[in-house]
This record gives sequence, C-alpha cells and structure tokens, in this order.
Amino acid sequence: MKHRLIVTRRLPEAVEERIKREFDAWLPDQDKPMDGKELLERAEGASALLVTPTERIDADLIARLPQSVRVVATFSVGYDHIDVQAAKALGIAVAHTPGVLTNATAEIALLLILGAARRAHEGEKIMRDASWTGWTPTQLLGCELGGKRLGILGMGRIGQAVADRARAFGLSIFYSNRHRLPPDLEKGATFYPDPETMLMQIDILSLNAPSTPETWHFLNERRISLMKAGAIVVNTGRGGLIDDDALIAALKSGRIAAAGLDVFENEPKVHPGYRELPNTFLLPHLGSATVETRNAMGMMALDNILAVLRGLAPPNGL
Repeated sequence: MKHRLIVTRRLPEAVEERIKREFDAWLPDQDKPMDGKELLERAEGASALLVTPTERIDADLIARLPQSVRVVATFSVGYDHIDVQAAKALGIAVAHTPGVLTNATAEIALLLILGAARRAHEGEKIMRDASWTGWTPTQLLGCELGGKRLGILGMGRIGQAVADRARAFGLSIFYSNRHRLPPDLEKGATFYPDPETMLMQIDILSLNAPSTPETWHFLNERRISLMKAGAIVVNTGRGGLIDDDALIAALKSGRIAAAGLDVFENEPKVHPGYRELPNTFLLPHLGSATVETRNAMGMMALDNILAVLRGLAPPNGL
C-alpha cells in the first residue's frame, strides 16, 4: 500500500511523475501557496508533507497535524519557515535539500554582481523603452571587476562556489564565517573573524549567510557606514539579512553605488523603494531556478521522505 503524501505547490514535471508512481499523492492543480487551514484539511490520513518556503509551518500548525504525519520535507535549503523544535517534540522528522542548488545560486550571485557593477538594469531599460540615442563616451559608466575586493558573508557551499567563479573575473576574495575554512577550501582567500572589519576592506559584498537571529538585518545603517563609499551589495542568501530602509537610503545617497538582489524580506512583497531606484538590479528569487537544480531538489526531497517512511533517518534532515 502506498503512503499518502500531500504536496503544497506544483513541482517540475519529472518530480511530479515520480510522486505519482511512488505515493498515494495529492497534488495541487494551481501553483499558489497553501494556507494552514487547507494544509491541515489535506493532511488527514497523510504520512508525509512536501512543502516549500512559501508555507509557514509554525508550532501551532504542527501541534494540529494528524498523528499519521511522520515527516515534513521542504523543497528548499534551510528550515526558516518550519518550527523544527515543535516537530521534533512530536517525533516528526524534518528534511531539506542542501547541496544540489549550490552551482545555480552561485551563478545568480555572479549575475547580480555583473548586473549591478555594469548598470545592466539601466541599459536594458533604455533599450526596451526605445530611449537609446546611440553610443556616447560617457554613457552608463560602471566599474570593472578585475582588481576589486569581494567580501563574502557566509562561506558555506554557495559562498565557496561564488568565490571560485569570482576569481575568474580577477576579484580578490575576503570572507567572514563562523569558522575559518581549511587551506584547501580557503584557496588563498583572506579570513576575517569579525565581519565588520571585513566590510571596511571590500568593494563588493555578497551575502550568502543563513537566516538566524544573529544575521537578521546584518546589513544595517551602521554597518553600511563602515563600507567604502561606492561599494556594491548583492544578496542571494536571505532577504532578512538586509535592513531595506537602510540600504535604500544608502542607494539614494550614492553611499552604496548599486545593489543586486534576488531575495527579499517579506517576499513577494518587495519594498517599493527598490523599484524606484535606477541602481538596483532585481530578480524574483531565481537562485535555484534551473531545470537541473529544481529536479534534483525534488528528487532529494522524495528520498528524504521515503527514508523516514522506511524507518531510517532522512539523508538530509533532522
């Protein structure tokens, strides 16, 4: 007999085909977030839930889940949206999908760096609204990456992949992390135990840290004041790493030259101040958005679920 699985969002075709083969599954026919009320209704009799970051799985919801639910797997890296302790207290396993989105997210980080540094948004805009009048010697002058200093906050898998790609553009790598990397992973990068000291040295900041109480609004007005005038900020980590009001004020004043952002606090409700600025290069959370990566995430989530239902620990979970 197949286990009952509830899936909250539409997933890539290959993933949904496997779900249909291996589970007694409920799959949505519309791609929109599932609220807690519907999730609880759907979960009756289910053994597993496959959720995404758009669903908030808080302690109250977990407490009301049917006793049949043994595992909550998320189609994402990290557990920001799940009350892990509440789940563990009830014996419900929680799993996520680390590792498989490293390369795709690092590519987006480089896209943001290039887009912000070379004023890509402004260039595309004048092409799309037909306001380009031809080449001029001083049109949309950006900055070259070669010789600049890239500071990476959070040197995990993704941070290291960003560093590897950035070196090809001639960037020097600086980083701050909870722990210093061994030399074979550090690859000559300069380590700063104190991230604020790092901020004073760099030309470009890439935020790749997880969301924790310690990193919430890491980039605030005071820390922006430590950075070089005209620095660039990019974020592919979590939206909550940035105090939006502080960054927008710095972008307006020119204290920060440009920002490239793929994640936002309270997304999809993006702070409207970003949209009004010409020196922002904005993407709609595309970090893992490749066919290869999203398929791999889905397959990993299903592997996690099946392991728990077979009485094993999830390969990527708690």
